[in-house]
Amino acid sequence: MRYDFSAKVQSKEFSKEFYGEIDARFFSDVRTFMPWRSIPFDQLIDFASLRKKDVLEIGVGNGSHAQLISPSTRSYTGIDLTDYAVKSTTQRLKLVASNGDRPQERTPVILRMDAEKMDFADGSFDFIWSWGVIHHSANTRKILEEMHRVLRPGGSAVTMVYHRSFWNYYIFAGLFGGLLRGKLPKHGLVHNARQQLIDGAIARYYTRSEWQELVSDLFNVEHTRIYGSKSELLPMPSGQVKDVLRSVIPDAVGRFLTNQCKMGMFLVSTLRKLPANTPTS
Repeated sequence: MRYDFSAKVQSKEFSKEFYGEIDARFFSDVRTFMPWRSIPFDQLIDFASLRKKDVLEIGVGNGSHAQLISPSTRSYTGIDLTDYAVKSTTQRLKLVASNGDRPQERTPVILRMDAEKMDFADGSFDFIWSWGVIHHSANTRKILEEMHRVLRPGGSAVTMVYHRSFWNYYIFAGLFGGLLRGKLPKHGLVHNARQQLIDGAIARYYTRSEWQELVSDLFNVEHTRIYGSKSELLPMPSGQVKDVLRSVIPDAVGRFLTNQCKMGMFLVSTLRKLPANTPTS
C-alpha cells in the first residue's frame, strides 16, 4: 500500500521520507471524501476512547494507520499476511519511537498472521480496525468469525470493504476494464475486468444488504456509510490527465456523488459484537 498508482514513490524505501510521501498521498485523498476535525479518520474512530482499549488492526500495509492509531491506545497489535508489511510497519514505528513522538507505555506489536486463523485468545481486544483488507480473503466470513471470537463482550470493529454499486462495478469496470481495453461485453467480462483493475489477487464487492446478511449473526451493524475517492468518478487509466481532471472537481461535488449518491467504492461499517447464540431479526 504505497499509493503509487500514478507515480512511484521517490524516497528511499523504509526511510522517514518514504513513509511521509506515502502518508501525504493517502491522507490528501482521504481528506477529499472524509475531511477530519483534528485527526484523519476521526469520523470513524473515537480516538479518545482508545486510551483504555486494546486495539487490533487487521492488515497494516506500510503502517499509515498503525502510526495514526497506536499512540492513542492502551495497547496496539497489528497483523498482516505479508513479511513485507510486517517489516515496513515495524521499521516505521521504530522511526517514530526514535523521534520521541510516541507517548504510550506499551510498545506496539506487529505480527505476521493469517486473519482467518488468528493466534490470539478469545476476548483479547476491545476494538478492531481494518481498512480495505478482509475483502481480499478467500474466506471473508472466516475472518469475521475470528474477529467475533477475539473481541471482548461489547467490543466493536470498524471495517472497510469494497462496495458494489452500478457505477463503480459495472460502468467503471465495463468501460475502462472492458471497452477501453478493446474487449466486447460477454459473460464474466465485468467481473474479470474489475479484478484486473483492483489491488490484490482477489477482491470481493458487497452491496449493503449482502454485507448485512454476511455479518448479522455475529455483529450488530450500528452504522454503514459509503465513501469514495474522486478518482472513481473518472473511468480512465491513472496518469497526469486523470490527476488534472480530478483536481478540477470540487471536493464537495465529489463527496456528493461518491458518498451521498452512493457511487463510492468504500463500504464502511461499525460492528458491535453480539453475544454467542443471540437471535437476530
